[in-house]
Amino acid sequence: MICQKCKKETTLSKTLPYCPQCIRKNFNSLLPEIIEIHKKNRKKFNLPEKIPDDPNGIDCTVCVNKCKIASNNTGYCGVRKNIQNKISGPDNEWAYVDWYHDPLPTNCVADWVCEGSKDHGYKNLAVFYEGCTFNCLFCQNWQFKQRKNKATVMDIARYADPLTSCICYFGGDPTPFTQHSIALAREILERKRHKKFRVCWETNGSVSPQYTKQWTDIALATNGCIKIDFKAFSEELNIALCGSSNKNTKENIKLVADHMKERGKPPLLIVSTLLIPGYIDEYEITEMARFLSSINTEIPWSFLGFYPHFYFNDLPRTSRKHAEQALQIAKDYGMKNTHTGNVHLLI
Repeated sequence: MICQKCKKETTLSKTLPYCPQCIRKNFNSLLPEIIEIHKKNRKKFNLPEKIPDDPNGIDCTVCVNKCKIASNNTGYCGVRKNIQNKISGPDNEWAYVDWYHDPLPTNCVADWVCEGSKDHGYKNLAVFYEGCTFNCLFCQNWQFKQRKNKATVMDIARYADPLTSCICYFGGDPTPFTQHSIALAREILERKRHKKFRVCWETNGSVSPQYTKQWTDIALATNGCIKIDFKAFSEELNIALCGSSNKNTKENIKLVADHMKERGKPPLLIVSTLLIPGYIDEYEITEMARFLSSINTEIPWSFLGFYPHFYFNDLPRTSRKHAEQALQIAKDYGMKNTHTGNVHLLI
């Protein structure tokens, strides 16, 4: 496809017809069009079309979006609301969520370094939150936008039976439901106080660092981990692809990495990057490698194969060349623990 800015032929989706170089270099001029792209697809799911910024709104401080929500309106996540000038919505009692058991070992971003890979005969309690602070055009679990299954902590906690050895929060994203995830973890840990039970979060990293610290404390204490999806390095490209900033993502990677020394194995932090053809280019991978290696070269980093989905259903799958390039760049920057996931998707 031809980039609609520089007119060069490249691999792009018709949904976001600008190459990453143009997005980075011409971000301010392209931003109005990028906002319209996200507005258009969010409208189909009855979600706020842009990050709320009402001058008379109430501040929500759960994530990087820092929504200022007008009366009787919702935040960008679509679940936190301004009701009578107070932020209302998911708390330590309820959430929009689905859950099920996965036999261990399971297909997890961290399966190559997690202790769950040794728990044959046991189960993971997979908790899928139906809401998100990002609006990824390539979302591979986008169906959650059409669901709103409400459940309490107690509804889910009783599923942690004797063969359940861990819980993993994902989605969507656990960020809009951070208090619920913490309350649920504490409830199950109290029930299993004489047994081992790991608690893990898989997230886009947008949550406010104050909550990341609470997640980290629980993960550390239980031999769990924090899995952060590092979607792009440049904030401009992250906004173009996901509708939101990655400032908190970078800050939270640093925050969790600072605690890695408190436990050797299993690693506390795992970073993953989806290799989206045409967008996650050499520049993005190089800058991510530079960033991660400056923090800790021991951080496990998994590169994931992409397959056509959602609004990026017109892109090809990730090539082996793309994956090999990413691994080489990571190695060149001294990253010692790298991995390729979804190998079966590579072409």
